[in-house]
Amino acid sequence: MRHNPGVPLTARQLALATLDRQLLLERRRIDVAEAVRQVCALQAQAPASPYLALWNRVQDFVPEDLDTAFADHRIVKATLMRVTLHAVHAEDYVSYYAAMASTLRASRLYDRRFTSTELTDADADELLPQLAGFLARPHTGAEVEEEVAGQLGEHAHRLWWALRTYAPLHHVPTGGPWSFTQPNTYAASPTTPGSAPQDAAAGAQRLLLAYLRAFGPASAQDFARFTLLGRPVIAQALHDLGDQVVRVTGPDRAVLFDLAGATVPVEDTHAPPRLLPMWDSTLLAHTLPGRVMPQEYRPLVVRRNGDILPTLLVDGQVAGVWRAADGGLELTTFRKLGKAAWHGLTDEAEQLSALLADRDPAVYRRYRHWWDKGIPAAETRMVKD
Repeated sequence: MRHNPGVPLTARQLALATLDRQLLLERRRIDVAEAVRQVCALQAQAPASPYLALWNRVQDFVPEDLDTAFADHRIVKATLMRVTLHAVHAEDYVSYYAAMASTLRASRLYDRRFTSTELTDADADELLPQLAGFLARPHTGAEVEEEVAGQLGEHAHRLWWALRTYAPLHHVPTGGPWSFTQPNTYAASPTTPGSAPQDAAAGAQRLLLAYLRAFGPASAQDFARFTLLGRPVIAQALHDLGDQVVRVTGPDRAVLFDLAGATVPVEDTHAPPRLLPMWDSTLLAHTLPGRVMPQEYRPLVVRRNGDILPTLLVDGQVAGVWRAADGGLELTTFRKLGKAAWHGLTDEAEQLSALLADRDPAVYRRYRHWWDKGIPAAETRMVKD
């Protein structure tokens, strides 16, 4: 449905728009790299998450296709939005990094963990050329620290902590079920992003367009939430994009932005069940509580340290969480569901359980303690392939 500027969009339409653009209303037959580009970026701090995100979005998803895309550098993993790891299309990385570089740099060089060393911004920046040369070939963080320890001694660890976040670096695939294993291995970006103000401005514009394509319609505050970019940067990007971006009206007459010519689903569009991975970007792309997370469930899903548990979507809304357990998947709902909802969730869980059996039957094992501490459950079911 085309936007009608005079008719406010409903909360349901905004949720459906997000799910549609995130390929969650219908799995698409699409190349994995193009899928990543379509959804802007995939949260990747847990190595399994990009795989499970694409399994939810790509028809007949084959994990080996993502292995190959990482190995061929068509998709790269790097610290970007919200100062967290994301998987992005390689051709988008340079622009996204240019947009985020100032924020990434400030997040580390103004942090007390760096300032307590009494090193200066210039001390860190002076090491960038040496770091790029050393990481022309992949190295672990320990190897990087050893390389700079001769110059900085006890401060090498904290300096590397800062540089590995704001320098233009990629994480390098090292194997394992999800392509990346500990310890992390790094390499310099083969294409060095520009650092001039015009590069940052152009990068912010490209990132904003990609964001709206993946999560719009959305507010400037939503985009700030997704990226941590400042309000002046966002306002300038909106101004510079001109008529590529249009204003639309949201619930309570909220001012939202979208791509010119974009559409939103009609109110009664069906939203199928999905089993989202930890930190799925769908839950992180808008101001709190988000579009698919009922406010009352947020404390159950978003833990105090920032962990966002794997969730169950029912009719486009979070209805519970899931975990790998006893050779299958344990589904826990926060409210009682009908037979049709359980049938859909069970079918999805059987398929996901089969994928995990071939890769990592105990996925997200390090986060089991959240269940040990107790999660209020209306219903719990075990599903095995």
